[in-house]
Amino acid sequence: MPPDAPAARRPCRPRLTPGALCLPLALGVLILGLGHLLDGPGLGEGLAALLTPEAPSDTPSRLVLHYTWWPRLAMALLAGGGLALAGVLMQQVLRNPLAAPTTLGVASGANLALMAASLMAPGLLGLGREWVALAGGGLAMALVFALAWRRGLAPVVVVLGGLVVNLYFGALSMVLLLFHQEELKGLLIWGAGSLSQNGWQDVAFLAPRLAIGGLLAGLLLRPLAVLALDEAGARSLGVSLRHLRLAGLGLAVFLTGCVVSVVGIIGFIGLAAPNIVRLAGARRLGARLAWSTLLGALLMAATDLLLQRVSGQLPTLIPTGATTAALGAPLLLWLIPRLRLAGETPPREARAPGRRHPAPGRLAGGLAIALLGVGVVAVLVGQGADGWQWAAPGDWTRLQWRAPRALAAAGCGVMLAIAGTLIQRLTANPMASPEVLGISGGSAIALMGAIFLLPAPGNLTLVAAGTLGALASLAVLVGLNRGSGFQPERLLLTGVAITAMFEAIKGVVLAGGDPRGQQVIAWLSGSTYYVDPTSALLVAAAALLLALVAAPLARWLEILPLGGATATALGLPLARARLALLLMMAMLTAGATLVVGPLSFVGLLAPHMARLMGFARARSHLVGAALTGALLMVLADGLGRQLLFPEEIPAGLVATLLGGAYFMWGLQAAPATR
Repeated sequence: MPPDAPAARRPCRPRLTPGALCLPLALGVLILGLGHLLDGPGLGEGLAALLTPEAPSDTPSRLVLHYTWWPRLAMALLAGGGLALAGVLMQQVLRNPLAAPTTLGVASGANLALMAASLMAPGLLGLGREWVALAGGGLAMALVFALAWRRGLAPVVVVLGGLVVNLYFGALSMVLLLFHQEELKGLLIWGAGSLSQNGWQDVAFLAPRLAIGGLLAGLLLRPLAVLALDEAGARSLGVSLRHLRLAGLGLAVFLTGCVVSVVGIIGFIGLAAPNIVRLAGARRLGARLAWSTLLGALLMAATDLLLQRVSGQLPTLIPTGATTAALGAPLLLWLIPRLRLAGETPPREARAPGRRHPAPGRLAGGLAIALLGVGVVAVLVGQGADGWQWAAPGDWTRLQWRAPRALAAAGCGVMLAIAGTLIQRLTANPMASPEVLGISGGSAIALMGAIFLLPAPGNLTLVAAGTLGALASLAVLVGLNRGSGFQPERLLLTGVAITAMFEAIKGVVLAGGDPRGQQVIAWLSGSTYYVDPTSALLVAAAALLLALVAAPLARWLEILPLGGATATALGLPLARARLALLLMMAMLTAGATLVVGPLSFVGLLAPHMARLMGFARARSHLVGAALTGALLMVLADGLGRQLLFPEEIPAGLVATLLGGAYFMWGLQAAPATR
């Protein structure tokens, strides 16, 4: 082509803006609302019912509109806007696109408080369910702030503290649910997000609090904009970062607690709305606050109105929170390849506080010896009909069901820990974990579909379905991110959308009250109960093989956190390296998910625990995380079988409680920031 020839013009693509996204949603809300009124008493009667329930004639539909439909619409707008506003504040303060209103454990704390009150002190619920939920959310928030206070509420420490508190409280809630599913069935609907109303009292409770929160967010607008700078730049302006972070996070937690206490856990809005408006071009904090609040309100209202239109034709109750995620996730998937994200700038530091161990090899050897000792005890020692017993090495009748479970737990712990290390180093994001990419979510969706749609599926059928689901999720990831060179932020947002659809389906399944839900809950909790010797050997062999394949990737893992430009300058084939790591993570995650379910705990905690112990370099980090994950899972499986014998606590839940306790201790014991 001659140098003076005109460059080929690219096809003009219409520019997406926040307004272009909100306008169709607003029209949809208007059309759905008018349709509901016209199908009922009529537009005039419907509008009059907003102001007064009394009617000249005996028209019960007007009472229903005044006390149910209009309050529900108002609640949808308030809850969606409040969660989106809290999401913007979280992402701004924590400087993390994966931060959401549930990041600091407020939702899981509220859920745990309601479960505990329902079982142990039902009289407290008479004071008001919202106050019990607020107390639980406030306890979770206080615990996170206590963990991070000595380090100046640094964003990384707050994120890690929030994640582990969220997992810890969630694990305790799941334990209560496993043993009291019938008593807590009503909370499953609340936990999936329900906007059902029987009056204006909840709207009257929430509206003034959200108005105060919005006003305070406006007053904090300029100070919070400083948080976009680095630490040194913000301090040079004389800003107290600790107090500014406390103000921003405290406001976000207050908004979240108010919404969660009234309508339950609706997690997708607060995560997706801020990211969608940012993708659509709203870069300044003020614009993101305004557009995110509007988009969240409209997305929630449109989803709820649409759900009301079709709920009569559905065989079971569908919670609004689950439906919002199911409808909003495709919107996020559609936006990701069409909009330009930030360039290849070096990501921020994402390491847990800790120190480099002077002899990581000796530390790894100690972990290996501990793993061997715990494995021997878990296999040979246990309870039976006659109490505690020590099984002889040749007592195959007892070992044939203990040894496979311990071996499978170790293999899954290794695979999930290595996958978590790969994704955290690839994205330099401390919130990244194997299930965030959606691989385990896709496998879980397929497995739940096989359980509920096929008559008596066998193990081979379930494995095939789970494998196909994982491959489908991987195909979506690769297809949507190939053009961007597998940019980490795009990968994470794509995985978030896939995971949101999994969470939506899980919420619908658990809220439906189907007896097969108990099997799903046990599998989601990470149980090794159904493992047989053949599958245990396959898992162990796959873990060993994939660990050996991952070892040569250590050089890439040292370079990639430096950023795309630096990695390219050092001769790293960026797109191919990211694709190879993505495929490796997919195989590791899918292999573990098919055996013990979508365990987020080990893949998230093990890499951070390895850093806390001093495994800093990439190669030693992989080894330390793998040994930590295996040790955590084997210990958790053994304790889960014995603590409440003959009942069992799934290994995944025990691993969360053990690893979470150690991790919180490690965060609290880290040196304070000057």
